Amino acid sequence: MKLRCHFDIEKINHGIQELEQGMQQEGFWNDSEKAAATLKSVKVLKDKLERYESLKSSYEDLHVLIDLGMEEQDSSISDEVADSLKALIHVVEDMRIETLLVGEYDRNNAILSIHSGAGGIDAQDWAEMILRMYTRWADKKGYHVTILDILKDYEAGIKSAALLIEGENSYGYLKSEKGVHRLVRLSPFDAAGKRHTSFASVDVIPELDDGVKIDIDPEDLKIDTYRAGGAGGQHVNKTESAVRITHIPTGVIVQCQNERSQHSNKDMAMKMLMSKLIELKEQEQKDKIEDIKGEYREIAWGSQIRSYVFHPYSMVKDHRTNEETGNVNAVMDGEIDGFINAYLKQRA
Repeated sequence: MKLRCHFDIEKINHGIQELEQGMQQEGFWNDSEKAAATLKSVKVLKDKLERYESLKSSYEDLHVLIDLGMEEQDSSISDEVADSLKALIHVVEDMRIETLLVGEYDRNNAILSIHSGAGGIDAQDWAEMILRMYTRWADKKGYHVTILDILKDYEAGIKSAALLIEGENSYGYLKSEKGVHRLVRLSPFDAAGKRHTSFASVDVIPELDDGVKIDIDPEDLKIDTYRAGGAGGQHVNKTESAVRITHIPTGVIVQCQNERSQHSNKDMAMKMLMSKLIELKEQEQKDKIEDIKGEYREIAWGSQIRSYVFHPYSMVKDHRTNEETGNVNAVMDGEIDGFINAYLKQRA
């Protein structure tokens, strides 16, 4: 009963009923975009309900297993009980963290950008390592990753990249990753094998629905086109299909080269720009977009949110929550939920 109240199951049931009643209204299917959004919302709520019912069933099965072990005085069942309890606690914790995602855009897809900072070629290699870390994390979550833009270096690593990460609550989780990430290791690019410190920044904005609009003066935009590079084959390099948009009042720059056509890349870049401007507007609590001034921090020492130390010891530590782990390899393989959850709990 406590779990039912904690996860607000009655509210979920009520939400499903309201949405399904709306689907029965005349003319509902005439607006395909609205209908698709409603179907998606129904699916999300039903998935949550299904997870709760599965959790409830597992809880009841665990009780039966404990009673059976006590009744038959079979100590061998204790190991199975311990494993089942551990799995159950993990599911409950995941569902509890989801209840903390109450922001207006937390359910949206995320657009994650990575930029190499101080540290030269080591920083570029570090940026590519971070790119892999988030890609692996998204894979484990069952999210879909699309590379919107990537600028590789001819020697090693990347100078920047932008990813669209599609999946329920992806922005809600990844918003905790915004900031400067610091690496300490023995550089593979230093012939003397010296220890180097490198930096990369991560920015995260929500992908906005097509219905969300913000007034942008065309005179405030500088739009450049260029030949796309990186993934995409020969086609993308034959025409200037890649698009870079600069919002002059704030200095915000977005770019996209994933799509084949310049028009598609421009549409995606404009969505990225609107997301960033809305985020800045909310941060500054301004009424007019022309009053917005973005906050820019140097991608260097003293501004990091998290440190990844490979040498002289192994540790990853988040400086906002003090969450840490000695398993650096697991973190670089996408195991970052501990840091995300600690941040969400702290903010709550």
